[in-house]
Amino acid sequence: MTTALPFRLPPPVDGRVDLLVIAAEHSGDQHAGRMVQGLLNAEPDRRVCALGGPALAAGGAQLLEDLTTQSTMGFAVFGRLSFYRALMAEVVRWVGAHQPRAVCLVDSSGLNLRIAKKLFAAGLAAKAGGPTRLVYFISPQIWASRSKRRFQMARHLDGLASIFPFEKDVYADTDLPVSFVGHPFVAEDYRAPVAFDSAGPILLLPGSRQSLVQRLMPVMVAAWQHVGGDRPAVVLYPSETIRGLLAGMELPANVVLRATEDSPAPVGASAVLTTSGTMSMHCALAGIPGAVTYKTDPLTYWLGRMIVQVKFIGIANLLLQREMYPELIQGAASAAAMARELEAGLTDRARLAQIQQDAAELRALLQAPADGSPAQWIANQLK
Repeated sequence: MTTALPFRLPPPVDGRVDLLVIAAEHSGDQHAGRMVQGLLNAEPDRRVCALGGPALAAGGAQLLEDLTTQSTMGFAVFGRLSFYRALMAEVVRWVGAHQPRAVCLVDSSGLNLRIAKKLFAAGLAAKAGGPTRLVYFISPQIWASRSKRRFQMARHLDGLASIFPFEKDVYADTDLPVSFVGHPFVAEDYRAPVAFDSAGPILLLPGSRQSLVQRLMPVMVAAWQHVGGDRPAVVLYPSETIRGLLAGMELPANVVLRATEDSPAPVGASAVLTTSGTMSMHCALAGIPGAVTYKTDPLTYWLGRMIVQVKFIGIANLLLQREMYPELIQGAASAAAMARELEAGLTDRARLAQIQQDAAELRALLQAPADGSPAQWIANQLK
């Protein structure tokens, strides 16, 4: 039996909808928000609804529900299975009632591939004879784990936009149309939240999930204090939930909390400790020296090691196929090890020069082709 949701999705404000976007996490919300903004700038008569967060709302979508506050990982997901089952049932009901031209699923494969399957099973998907195209923005990392998912995706989906150039080849043995649209972080109109400044503070970036922040923030602070704490530290937080968690940790006075999107200019930083998520890419593209770190519960980590089949967890390292950032994982994520990497980033001139060279190579690798961008891609899916 499916548990009822604590909300019911409202109808489109004027009774019609061209596109429903579903982005359950902060990073997906940000990428999708810029995609939708680009679409509506070019085609202002389009009607877009979204299950996402503040970036999609700012981009011009009617926000049906903020899902970014619901983000979970690892075994915490099992405690919310009834919520996600109810959410999927409500999405199927809403799509059946309002029949958007397309549903764009953004990242978050654990949720979104299940939504695609349910829309297909309900006969609403175009490939099942229904009225709604199912498309996917930001490919699941099938090159890292569970690669056979691509065949089910090809059965259910009408198109996919990838943000890494090598991903198109991953789907070469399916009939799923895949377009490389460039990485959002290197688009000309994108405002990065961070930049390199040799005289700037140290960035501490413990992530967007509560469990990760609880494990890593105290260790990051201890590492920063090991290098003297002479430079202030800045912690960028992605949500009020994470801000509240950080505020309750009694951090030193010269650790400044700042919202990721709360600055008119990028935060200039001299070195960084970051988790392996979205912000690590920002730091890599900005050429800020430091280290990538990650620490989860032992069982989740053990199972992850059984499934994931990549050499690195940092996406910049994966793209370059070398260690742009040292990776401090699980037991290696100690305050002493982090402090050593901060010290090297602050004092080693050769390391800084290499980081800047790597950053330039990354930017070139991730540029969108001349004939494609996320906004152009989604516009094509609505024709």
